[in-house]
Amino acid sequence: MPCHNQQLNSVNSGNSGQEHPMKQVRFANSSNVPPILNSAEPSDVPTQPVSQDSLGPQLKLLPLNDQIRELQTIIRDKTTTRGDFVFCADRLIRLVVEEGLNQLPFSECTVTTPTGYKYEGVKFERGNCGVSIMRSGEAMEQGLRDCCRSIRIGKILIQSDEETQKAKVYYAKFPPDVYRRKVLLMYPILSTGNTVIEAVRVLIEHGVQPKHIILLSLFSTPHGAKSIIQEFPDITILTTEVHPVAPTHFGQRYFGTD
Repeated sequence: MPCHNQQLNSVNSGNSGQEHPMKQVRFANSSNVPPILNSAEPSDVPTQPVSQDSLGPQLKLLPLNDQIRELQTIIRDKTTTRGDFVFCADRLIRLVVEEGLNQLPFSECTVTTPTGYKYEGVKFERGNCGVSIMRSGEAMEQGLRDCCRSIRIGKILIQSDEETQKAKVYYAKFPPDVYRRKVLLMYPILSTGNTVIEAVRVLIEHGVQPKHIILLSLFSTPHGAKSIIQEFPDITILTTEVHPVAPTHFGQRYFGTD
């Protein structure tokens, strides 16, 4: 893939004795935070990713590596074919879902191997479910089912007014005991955060505590993440990148309605 290979070659030729900069882990501290945390729209400042520390411990970013960086690039590239877009989006979704499952509670257990030895391992606690925010959140459902075959998934349909940008709930259906469960809330693109905020309010009305909600997202703007965290300080947000420009075309490209 030309973009990926050219980047590797340029780094290797200029500094062969150091590690590729894309290997840096996004959990590392960073003081280079662009001054855009209070803006909902892209500005003229450099469009650099925002550090995790600037938005608090509720925000968790996947460690950045070449694989994730290339998937992000392909998804953002306007020349990407729909087939490649869906393929790369599904791969990135799977990585986010796997890390989301890693945030769920587990207990220690002991199993017996085929050779008769005892193995000390872990098992996830029961009582988890997924909730997708329609329509783009439905793109993440299969990735969750691929990891948890029998998991129950609820749905919320929320649309924003084009003029006021105020979110309105049109449909919501959850497992009857959702208030007892840990909820993996799925929404791939966090732009303003309004849709997610409204979805969380609906879950709270059904008895779910914000601390039991893990929001799975692919891309987020600083404004979107900050708005959600300010409204619900106990919620956990998991994403691959916080950037002032979000690929808001995701839903249309994924479902072929662009």
